[in-house]
Amino acid sequence: MSTVGKQFPDLSVNAMNEMGDTININVLEEAKNNKKKVLLFWYPKDFTFVCPTELHAFQEALSEFEKRNTIVIGASCDTPEVHFAWLNTSKDNGGIEGVTYNLLADSNRNLASTLDILDSTNERYDENTGVLLMDGDNVSFRATYLINEEGMVFHEGINHMPIGRNVNEYIRLIDAYTYVQEKGEVCPANWEDGKDAMNANREGVQEYLSSH
Repeated sequence: MSTVGKQFPDLSVNAMNEMGDTININVLEEAKNNKKKVLLFWYPKDFTFVCPTELHAFQEALSEFEKRNTIVIGASCDTPEVHFAWLNTSKDNGGIEGVTYNLLADSNRNLASTLDILDSTNERYDENTGVLLMDGDNVSFRATYLINEEGMVFHEGINHMPIGRNVNEYIRLIDAYTYVQEKGEVCPANWEDGKDAMNANREGVQEYLSSH
């Protein structure tokens, strides 16, 4: 079920910060208490292949998100200790040394289960053993959530494991949402900061279409 237009789940999760400390983060409170937007992105596993490219890409764009009053948080179902080891592995060796934003360690899968983003659809009951078996690793898809200053989700997206994200698209989405917040207009297809928006009525649409 989609979370768009709803409050993000009010759950606290262990996390690892850049200093190597295990901390506790509630994403909803991060947004509301700091009056900031939050970009939360999930990835399947530490020490894999596509995942470090994404974490480095978000790090490279971190200043752009900060300019937009947005906190970036990464998340997987690995433990804080595995996050710490990955943070201390060099980029040349497939690590994420240099990443400075917090990483959720949802090893009990409470939040990922609540969001229904786990690759756990292939469950089967073994009649011989009486055990519920699961194919795969029960890790998260590449799910991304954009949350406003009041804790409401205004964007969610889920990628299959092999497909990496375009970080610039999230910057564009934040720009568009902020424009709507500030101007009250709506943003048409392929809108980017600096382009024309339009009024949300028939006349506004006709005027926009006739001039583009």
